[in-house]
Amino acid sequence: MYRFLLTPRWWGINLFVVLAIPFCVFMGTWQLGRFEDRVQSHEQAEKQPAPGTRAAEPLDDLLPVSTETSGRPAVATGTYSDQFLVPGRELDDRSGFYVLDLLRTDSGKALPVVRGWLPGAPGGTEVPPAPPGKVTVTGDLQASENSSSDGVDLRGGLPKGQLGMISAASLVNLVPYDVYDAWVTLTEPETGGTSGGMRPVPAAAAQGSGLDLKAFQNLGYTGEWFVFAGFVLFMWFRLMRREAEAARDVELGLAADAD
Repeated sequence: MYRFLLTPRWWGINLFVVLAIPFCVFMGTWQLGRFEDRVQSHEQAEKQPAPGTRAAEPLDDLLPVSTETSGRPAVATGTYSDQFLVPGRELDDRSGFYVLDLLRTDSGKALPVVRGWLPGAPGGTEVPPAPPGKVTVTGDLQASENSSSDGVDLRGGLPKGQLGMISAASLVNLVPYDVYDAWVTLTEPETGGTSGGMRPVPAAAAQGSGLDLKAFQNLGYTGEWFVFAGFVLFMWFRLMRREAEAARDVELGLAADAD
């Protein structure tokens, strides 16, 4: 009654099932591993001391930026050069923009420094100039932004002097010198009355270090892949059962043999 399983059509069906189920299990296990990695990163981040309780370290000692060094206080010395305004950034549910200045260090490379946040739109708010001369800044280290970072503007066409994404890739075409693949945000208002009412921008958690929506998407995909594996097995069993019943009916003379 089950000789039909050896027919060419069923060889194809069986091969598909044999390949599909391990593939679904593999993908489900991989997605589960991604979720577990995010949970582990979140737990490690929770155990890390608060950034403000750590001593500041030289910038070069903390590079490249990782989940461990992101948010750590970094110290750099240099002279402020070009200034850019980063529009469309929110702070305490208010819309405004970042004031970003490039700090030319002794190495020749420039470090993007977010000196603070101002409400409103660029052009409508007076922007305080950067402190002149050689300065030493201490700020929380951040990785370069990418297309999935909050507040990033990828539309292009911004006015001159404005920047949609804080990253070395965006700045390298705007300035004639090298830029660090990182940036810092000042944790305290500038001294000497140069802040002009700018508010410090809190450091953001490193991407992939928290239980965000993407983490739970990985968990959801895990369930989907295992459901797919069960569905493939269920459909194979149902199809086999139906064809076996049809073959039995033919043997008992209850149905005409299609052959």
